[in-house]
Amino acid sequence: MDYRPGSETYRVEREVLDEQKLEELTKRKTLSEINKPLTGYLKKSLRCTLPKLKRSVLSSVPVLYWLPKYSVWDYGMPDLVSGISVGIMHLPQGMAYALLASVPPVFGLYTSLYPALIYLLFGTSRHISIGTFTVLSIMVGSVIERVAPDEIFMSKNGTNLTSEVDIAARDSYRVQVAAATTFLGGLIQVFLGVIKFGFVGTYLSKPLVRAYTSAAAAHAVVAQLKYLFGVSPRRFSGPLSQVYTLQDIFLCLPQTHLPTLLVSSVTMVLLISAKELNSFLSTRLPVPIPVELITIVAATLISSTTYLNNNYSVSVVGEIPSGLSAPTVPHLSLFGEVIGDSFALAIVGYAVSISLGKTFALKHGYKVDSNQELVALGLSNAVGGFFQCFSVCSSMSRSLVQETTGGKTQMAGVASALIVLVTILKLGVLFQELPKAVLASIVLVNLKGMFKQYLDVVTLWRRNKVDLLVWLVTWVSTMLLNLDLGLAASIVFALFTVIFRTQMPTYSVLGNVPGTELYVDMETHREAKKVPGVTIFRSSATVYFANAELYLEALKKKSGLDISKMIIYKRRQEAKQRRKEMRAERRAKRKAKGEKKTQKAAKDQPQPPEISVEEADSWSDTCIDMTAAEKEEHSWTEKENGTVFVIPTTPRTPECHSRMEYLKGGDLDSTSWMSELQDGDTITLGSSSEDTLSRDLEQVSLGSLGKWTWDIHSIILDLSTANFIDTVAIETLKNIFRDFGEIDVDIYISGCQASVVQQLELGDFFSDTIGKEHLFVSVHDAVLHCLNHRGAASLPRYDPLQAFYIGTKL
Repeated sequence: MDYRPGSETYRVEREVLDEQKLEELTKRKTLSEINKPLTGYLKKSLRCTLPKLKRSVLSSVPVLYWLPKYSVWDYGMPDLVSGISVGIMHLPQGMAYALLASVPPVFGLYTSLYPALIYLLFGTSRHISIGTFTVLSIMVGSVIERVAPDEIFMSKNGTNLTSEVDIAARDSYRVQVAAATTFLGGLIQVFLGVIKFGFVGTYLSKPLVRAYTSAAAAHAVVAQLKYLFGVSPRRFSGPLSQVYTLQDIFLCLPQTHLPTLLVSSVTMVLLISAKELNSFLSTRLPVPIPVELITIVAATLISSTTYLNNNYSVSVVGEIPSGLSAPTVPHLSLFGEVIGDSFALAIVGYAVSISLGKTFALKHGYKVDSNQELVALGLSNAVGGFFQCFSVCSSMSRSLVQETTGGKTQMAGVASALIVLVTILKLGVLFQELPKAVLASIVLVNLKGMFKQYLDVVTLWRRNKVDLLVWLVTWVSTMLLNLDLGLAASIVFALFTVIFRTQMPTYSVLGNVPGTELYVDMETHREAKKVPGVTIFRSSATVYFANAELYLEALKKKSGLDISKMIIYKRRQEAKQRRKEMRAERRAKRKAKGEKKTQKAAKDQPQPPEISVEEADSWSDTCIDMTAAEKEEHSWTEKENGTVFVIPTTPRTPECHSRMEYLKGGDLDSTSWMSELQDGDTITLGSSSEDTLSRDLEQVSLGSLGKWTWDIHSIILDLSTANFIDTVAIETLKNIFRDFGEIDVDIYISGCQASVVQQLELGDFFSDTIGKEHLFVSVHDAVLHCLNHRGAASLPRYDPLQAFYIGTKL
């Protein structure tokens, strides 16, 4: 390699490398050396050493790694300030999102306490805040509304014989459903993390997640409308439940409770104004103003002093028990009803948490273990299930506050948990007069960020139509089929788009950039030049069972060779040629038999004088006395072959007897007459040698195909985009080598990765006719081999009398 420092050019001189030469040069390991035996792998994985045990413990319980190194002086004050800020946010969000989950507000505070402490021990992210989240709260609420609707808790009032909902029994059962769903979802997450299934979150693309959360925000709006307007619509579950709920809410609008609507409207206006002011002053304030906390404190004071519940029938939070509840085992009998919802909660919660965790890790320069995050989140949910918590994950708003206020580690989570704990133990009773409309307003205002995601439609329209289609399908399916079925339908559709794009990749013919070893698509690059006699074919996707047939069809189209028709045509011509040879052989035998009779008769006659071909005209008026067999043979030959020359080979005698030979008329030294023959002509050349006859017939048969030709002698399949190859694709490649080989076109493969070469070996791709000398390390190596092997001097056309070519009509 010749390289000059400061120059942007270089020159490389090396031999053309195929796969066989590359293996010899690089000493590639064998499959047995690369793939270790299973017994060795098991021995290595089960072998226990002290360093290995230490690494395993520290990776499973990360707090043991970073807590001994924790510096109170460097991290203590930032974590304390950050934790207090996040804890203040936990209080209103915990109570508000409990309404979304259809459980009493105090359980939202429990959910903000226990999971955060568990994540401190097992989590690997330093900045995410674990607790309630809008989407998961809505998903839990949809499960609860389906499993524990109001209708099954109706009881008759003994005074006026009216039906009323037994709120205490309903709330108790709903808490059990939420705990069972959360516990099962946590077990699923732990199981997936243990088997190293952390990559499952990658199947949720960004457009899918954003569309799903946008639809979940719409679900949240529908769920909070009854609190904003003070109406009591019927509850629906299953597909199209949102449509039915909206319809019922619109029918209930004439019964809107005006005091509740006034409280909602004033609260929303104040919240929006305060948040905008908070955003405007964000650069000047060390910590954000706790707008939600100020709102619920003010609303509670106003409600308590004006007696909104007693005087104006404004619905309030109600009794909030003081102290912590004892842990209870979730009801296992509920698992069968909620297992599908638990799996959806596990996947969505993990996807949200790992995306936030990786974002902060990239920003601050540390690593987040996806499998350990799955385990940590699962344990947070599983343990939380014992304490009547509902499903948790990281929250975007709280995580941003924790990071922007200077939080360094998860010790900030401990500080926020202490704020929640004090509230549960001492301050919970103070929020009993808090109107539910205020909590509903907090929920709607906090959905502002999700409402902005609807602008993705405009962005994706300009950037990627397929991602736009995924966004729209996800949103529509989530709105119509509810959150669980909508997620499943969205993932299936997203995977289908990937399969569809691999089935319909871009197929291109590459050309050389003059003066370089680069090869680019000729359709998109003007300066790309076609290599004479060589077609370089590339697919933008891996060749596998779903697109193998399409790959072959595209190769035929791009090369201009319809190989199927060409092979059928060739075989027909070969069959026709064999029939001609059989007829010629029979005629030759009859002719030889006639010649024997002629020679036998000639022995008894005087030798006639010899004459030349030029004297043939004079023989036309001469009476030649021939035997009956000679006359019969002469008559048959003339009928079969048309005009003939009669050439005497023995001297003429007075008795006019002579020996004759019958040959096709024309210039016997020229083959120009062959080009005038039409396909299917029958030609018999008189010759006493069967080998000569067969050779002449073969020339005539090939000559009759002289109207077909093409200018390709080699095809290079660029497989540099393939990262795997299956058995169907291997069979397709074998067929390409076989079929194109029948028409004398060489096939080569270039750019195979080592894993693809190994799969070709395991798939019995290589044989006596296909060897590793057909595989080249690059397109340029393959091109140089083609030009050296077949050459470009005879291009662009071959002599049709020397080789069999079919393709383009002349």
